[in-house]
Amino acid sequence: MKAARWYNKKDVRVEEIETPETLGATEVKLAVKYAGICGSDLHEYLGGPIFIPTEQEHPYSHRKAPITMGHEYCGEVVAVGDQVTNLVPGDRVVVEPILTADGQLVGQYNIDPNLGFIGLAGDGGFAEFSVVEACNCHKLPDGVDFQQGALTEPAAVALYAVRQSKFRVGDSAVVFGAGPIGLLIIDALNAAGATEIYAVEVSPERQELARELGAIAIDPTAEDAVAKIQELTNGGADISFEVTGVPKVLAQSLEALKNDGECIVVSIWETEASFHPNELVIKEKTMKGIIAYRHIFPDVLKLMTQGYFSKDKLVTKVIKLDDIVEEGFEALVKEKSQIKILVSPE
Repeated sequence: MKAARWYNKKDVRVEEIETPETLGATEVKLAVKYAGICGSDLHEYLGGPIFIPTEQEHPYSHRKAPITMGHEYCGEVVAVGDQVTNLVPGDRVVVEPILTADGQLVGQYNIDPNLGFIGLAGDGGFAEFSVVEACNCHKLPDGVDFQQGALTEPAAVALYAVRQSKFRVGDSAVVFGAGPIGLLIIDALNAAGATEIYAVEVSPERQELARELGAIAIDPTAEDAVAKIQELTNGGADISFEVTGVPKVLAQSLEALKNDGECIVVSIWETEASFHPNELVIKEKTMKGIIAYRHIFPDVLKLMTQGYFSKDKLVTKVIKLDDIVEEGFEALVKEKSQIKILVSPE
C-alpha cells in the first residue's frame, strides 16, 4: 500500500510499504478515508523530531522512524480481531490516536510519561490502511460524514482546552492565533456560552474566518493587540488561549488578561519562550498547559451533530496522498489562507 513516512526533518516520502494483514485479538483494520494535516505534523516536518522516536522504539508501539504519519483520521472498518465485540466490518469510525500500554483509554492517559500518538510514535493514517486498537476507535454518528469526522481530533484539542480552563458561561475570552485549533477553540467557546471572543491573528483570511465564527478579530500588525483587548474588555479578558507557538505571544497572552485571569497554553513549542513572572505574581494570574485530550471524543461528535466544528468553514483543500509534501506541508508553510488540508489515499 501507499504511505507517507517521516524519515527526518524536511524528509517525508510517499512510498509503497507492506499492507498490514495480521491483526491482534483487540485490533481493527481500517480503510482510511481522510486524514488531516495537523500543526504537530507540520512541526515534525519543519523542525522534528519532537514526538517521533528516532533512536529507540516507542515502548507502546515498538516503532521508531521511519513512521507513517497522520493522526487526525477516520475510515471504515474492514476487519476485526477475535476479541473485538463493539465493532464490525462496515462501521465508520474516527481514531483517537493516543497510544496506551494496555490498549485501554482509562484515567489520565494523555499525561502518561510515555505519551505517544498513532501517526507520530506509531504508524498512522497517511496511508491506505491502518491497524489500531479497537479502544482507539469511536463510531461516527449518522449525519457526520468522513470529511467532518476527520476534524474530530483537532476539535477534541479545542474542546478539552476550554473544559480544562476555569471558563464560565458569560466570560470573555481571547484566542491568540486563528489557525485550525484557534478557530476550533472559538467554536468551542461558542458552545460553552462565551459572551465576547477576541481573535488575534495576522492573516486577513483567518481573521475573516474568525469573524464568521462570531469573534472580534484584531490584527496585531495594525495595532497593539494587548492594549486593544484591555480597552474593549475594560481591563482584560477572563481567559486567554495561546495557540501560536510564537515566543513573544506567550507574554501577550498573559498581559491581555484581567487580574486573576487564566492563560491556557495549547501550542507545541519548537523553542523556549519567556514572560515576566510579576505578570503572574502581582496580578494573581495563572498559566496552565494542556496536552491533547482525554475522555472527550464522544462529546465532540455530539456537538458535530449540532453543527459545531463545521468542515464547511475549516476544510480549505482536499489533496491526494501523492501530493502531501508540496500540496500539503509546503502549502501550509507558504499559504496562510490554508486552514485544514485533508489527505485522501484514494
